[in-house]
Amino acid sequence: MNTELKVNDSSLPLRRDVKLLGQILGEILVSHGGTELLDKVEKIRLMSKTLRIHFDQEIYSQLKHEIADLSSPMRMQVIRAFSMYFHLINIAEQNHRIRRRRQYQLEVDTNQPDSIESAFQSLKENQISENMIQDVINKLSLELVITAHPTEASKRSILEIQQRIAAVLKKLDHPLLTVSERRKLEESLFNEVTILWQTDELRHNKPTVLDEVRNGLYYFDQTLFEVLPEIHREVEDCLEKNYPDNEWDVPNFLRFGSWIGGDRDGNPNVTPEITWETLRKQRKLVIKKYKNVLIDLMKRYSHSTTRVEVSQEIIHNLEEEEDKFLPEDRKWPVKTEVYRRKFAIIIERLKEVGKSDLGYRKSEELLEDLYVIKRSLKNHHPADHELKTIQKLIRQVQLFGFHLATLDIRNHSGEHEAAMTEILRKVGIAEDYAQLSEEEKMSILEGILKDPRPLLLLNEDYSQETQQMIQVFQMIRNAQKEFGLRSISVYLVSMTKSPSDLLEVLVLAKEAGIYRLHADGTLESQLNVAPLLETIDDLTAGPKIMETLFQMPVYRNHLKVMNDQQEIMLGYSDGSKDGGTLTANWKLYKAQLEIHEMASKYQIGLKFFHGRGGSLGRGGGPLNKSLLSQPAETIGDGVKITEQGEVLSSRYLLEDIAYRSLEQATSTLILATARVSKEAEPGNLRDELWESVIEEISSAAQKKYHSLVFEDPGFLTYFNEATPLREIGDLNIGSRPMSRKNRGRFEDLRAIPWVFAWTQSRQLLPGWYAAGTGLESFASKSEQNLQQLKQMYEKWPFFRSTIDNLQMALMKADITTAKEYLSLVEDQQIAERIFSNILEEYERTKEILLKITGDKELLDHTPNIKDSVYRRNPYVDPLNFLQVELIKHLRTQDEPSEELLTEVLLTISGISAGLRNTG
Repeated sequence: MNTELKVNDSSLPLRRDVKLLGQILGEILVSHGGTELLDKVEKIRLMSKTLRIHFDQEIYSQLKHEIADLSSPMRMQVIRAFSMYFHLINIAEQNHRIRRRRQYQLEVDTNQPDSIESAFQSLKENQISENMIQDVINKLSLELVITAHPTEASKRSILEIQQRIAAVLKKLDHPLLTVSERRKLEESLFNEVTILWQTDELRHNKPTVLDEVRNGLYYFDQTLFEVLPEIHREVEDCLEKNYPDNEWDVPNFLRFGSWIGGDRDGNPNVTPEITWETLRKQRKLVIKKYKNVLIDLMKRYSHSTTRVEVSQEIIHNLEEEEDKFLPEDRKWPVKTEVYRRKFAIIIERLKEVGKSDLGYRKSEELLEDLYVIKRSLKNHHPADHELKTIQKLIRQVQLFGFHLATLDIRNHSGEHEAAMTEILRKVGIAEDYAQLSEEEKMSILEGILKDPRPLLLLNEDYSQETQQMIQVFQMIRNAQKEFGLRSISVYLVSMTKSPSDLLEVLVLAKEAGIYRLHADGTLESQLNVAPLLETIDDLTAGPKIMETLFQMPVYRNHLKVMNDQQEIMLGYSDGSKDGGTLTANWKLYKAQLEIHEMASKYQIGLKFFHGRGGSLGRGGGPLNKSLLSQPAETIGDGVKITEQGEVLSSRYLLEDIAYRSLEQATSTLILATARVSKEAEPGNLRDELWESVIEEISSAAQKKYHSLVFEDPGFLTYFNEATPLREIGDLNIGSRPMSRKNRGRFEDLRAIPWVFAWTQSRQLLPGWYAAGTGLESFASKSEQNLQQLKQMYEKWPFFRSTIDNLQMALMKADITTAKEYLSLVEDQQIAERIFSNILEEYERTKEILLKITGDKELLDHTPNIKDSVYRRNPYVDPLNFLQVELIKHLRTQDEPSEELLTEVLLTISGISAGLRNTG
């Protein structure tokens, strides 16, 4: 708590925005609560700021006393004031990122680091051949999957106001604004911030799954539909600029998928009907987007055959198509405006998709009509000036089809086993399938998959759970027919522990006709079954599980139909909760290496799906750094990553920020893939010694982690009482329960509230605990060992990313503030013992990290991030103090007042906004 904000010149415009927004907030506080409210907020803020510069016990005591003396309604207003500041500062920082990007673009000879332009410039400087570059481009594959995990605490209406405030801030940067224009914009800014203050931050009801679907679609509607084709266009433009003599083919390498409406694991609200409705909403949105683009193109493409010669291909059958698809009053009236006539037909057919036979049956038919127009335009438009508007729409249709985003289906392995147990008992194959050995299970399942005959009995009285399981697979089959094969293509199996967990899904797919073995031996299979390896034990067993499947003829035949491609999901949340962040990250890395090497023997391509959260304890961090932290040789296999929680609004609410985030990821992917293509031998990618070093470090860290989390008998009591875990359940931010089975056991607690609760209490334990012991145990053995760690930090992207994320976690943690939460623990002996352990490990971790990086302070190498944390801390601290006081009151009341509960939830929401990547 003894550092202050260092000012660098590049941050001056940001500081100006923060000051302006702070002044507006001050005016609003006076308007709504008088000078008494503003004075109270300022007094608390200045005391917190002073403590951050230099800790003083007397001021600290005064601050706690000031907060303890607050009572409603003043207390709620103070909480809201500090929370509001974070919403405003988040917007200002995003606007500054946009500003910096524009500054780079204005400089003729300077490329912004991590831009697509800089990536291709680097390839050119390193004399990478044009053939290799095309090979690199062909290998690029990044799929980002949005999920509805309950850490996005902001309501949709709040996000929309933030979007409008950001738009005004951006306009205020315009250098040619008149005095009148600036005054109007500042008035608009004041009004929007006022509306934000007068809007209820909290949801009064838990969102339904369809509410979450609508929230997810918002990002496609606002930014992703436009940004994805722009990223592809930038790659094309950079290739043409740097290598003008080549003809380049850029595939659709960047896509978005979704779990929202398809993730059944632990969420009984995700029914087959809900999933179907999700797909219907996705199609409705994407068709609306296409229609809007087409109407615009119809206005622009006014070419007349009296002025240009269009292709015979477009004229051929045009009148016949008009008669077939258009009523007389919707035909374009000017016969010579051929493109407008064609667009009128396309728009009408789009309107009928899913409604009648006049509509397109699949997006490929729409694409063909657009290609006809594009080919015709080449007849008369200057060759050096392509009409990019039609090409952009073609790219959008290629990317989004009629399904918008591929929806993954996920369920727990135990649910499939329960259904199989009942089904096999009914047909007399196994009396109690669940109790059989793994070999017996695999033998039965393999026999069923080799038999073309169906297994299910018609009209059998299955339990409700088994009936719904059967209906899920029937829904998948129907969805693939109605919305296209890309609408649902992957089925994820949570808690995969054995090969039979995947074979059970194939059997259920067979009964729905998704997996079909014909009498002549030919096979149809239209669902990629993917394991989700989550716990440390599962990650260790993963290579053996997959090799067993790859050796089974029945599974290999399935993979052949899937082009010998296997998707494997890696869970960052449960592994971290199970073994600590450092151990989990190494086990994840190691599992990828081993599975990749093993799959190569069988000539099977892999796509690793990284289930990262927004928080550091769940694999979070910048998207481009996440890509670098995985084994380099797996990059070319294709990468899939979850985007969840508050990550969605921080990355994809604003178009410029969305572009920058995806540009950084694309740039990183290009350079990493090129490096792997150039360095054919794994030994060139990292030193084998490094792997043995991290193995030793991981083992020591895991032992330390287990000694606290699993072996200290008071740990669960401490966690439950010294964090707002119980209260988080009342924050209506997700449709899923906090634990899988609501039993209150540690293993049933979801990793998301686990991380969220530790973050709120400023301990951030999942993001760093035990790493210090692991690193220090190795470094302390010799000076040579410390030098080894420094070399690894300098040269190994995985290790550098791990160390940098540990720094970020320590930076956001605050032990002085965290100590306040000890007063919530009934047994003070437990509180003191465990907190002393945490404090000792915190200091140990900080010390070894600074030795490895050679820095004087945490995050010295990233001043922008460091400044951001400094800016926030004096405003987060009062919310933590308030939260502790309020929870004390709340937990002493059998029936707490609605007002008290609301105040607690407001502190949770405010701290989330202040610390950002929280869940």
